[in-house]
Amino acid sequence: MAAPQQRTYCKLIAEVNQTTASSTIYHLAFADPDAEIALESAEGTLYRVHSYTLQTTSGLFKTLLSLPPPPGGHSTDPIPVYQPDAVLEPLLRLMCGLETPPWTSIDALSAVLFLAQNWDAPGPLASLRSALTSHKFLTSDPLRVYALASHFGFRPETQLASTRTLSSNIFSLESFDILSTMPASATLPLLRLHRARRDALRTLFDSPERFLAGNGQPFHCSSCAITPLENSSWRALKHRVLRELDVCSSGAAMQDYGIAAMQDYGIAVSTGGMWGEDGMGNWPEAKACWAAVCVKPGCGATNYDRVATIRQMRACLDGLPFAVDVDWLDEDRT
Repeated sequence: MAAPQQRTYCKLIAEVNQTTASSTIYHLAFADPDAEIALESAEGTLYRVHSYTLQTTSGLFKTLLSLPPPPGGHSTDPIPVYQPDAVLEPLLRLMCGLETPPWTSIDALSAVLFLAQNWDAPGPLASLRSALTSHKFLTSDPLRVYALASHFGFRPETQLASTRTLSSNIFSLESFDILSTMPASATLPLLRLHRARRDALRTLFDSPERFLAGNGQPFHCSSCAITPLENSSWRALKHRVLRELDVCSSGAAMQDYGIAAMQDYGIAVSTGGMWGEDGMGNWPEAKACWAAVCVKPGCGATNYDRVATIRQMRACLDGLPFAVDVDWLDEDRT
């Protein structure tokens, strides 16, 4: 999406240049001749902005423009800012209250965020902060959102992004590239969250109070009350769940996302979650667990109440921590 926008900007600049017959190139949206300050991008594009606007929206320019003028009076030379048009223009639009296109790239948003921080521009930072946690970015790149939010000291956004990372494998090579750029103060709480969920779920799954039939030593068949249960299938299912949590800490494979309820109302939905192709309902370990029966001749009662067991597993999952603690984070360090 960035390339077409750049071509459009260049076309507009060329039109201004032709109509003014000037050797300098001003951006069409920033060509007001009454604006006193001209900023020059890395590509040489000039942006005319009113001095009052720069001083009231940027701490950097408030200081810069309050300095004594150079010998010989005020200079009309453009101020080079050494930033590409793709970064400079969106920030100036925010500072000047102009319309900005929707953010389609987290890389572009990140670059403008850092420039706004360097320029001490709180207004644009507030707008960019809201854009950072858009559904698009939280869904497509929650780990990048977490890295940026924690860097800028955005506490609620950091916690929200940490929750969204639970659906990602943060131990993958792709995630490692992002984690390696983050300070330990941000990386360790996130790793601790993912590991704490797995360890806490293991403790809950091993509890005889929660899963008496699977963890009771011994526990006899609930029908004949004679045969001790052989719980290898239950242990295999527990281990599979814990392995899945290492890959996707949200436990999505154990969720049904209300599919059964929607189907009861005649709503056509794609099967997913627990009963999807990769969900727990199709795991060999789960099928073996629900199919396990008492070995006593003439009994054959199922070892585990499937519905009650799944309900208890879901309750355990819902009780796990779901966001990082942000007490370590200096809020709004921008």
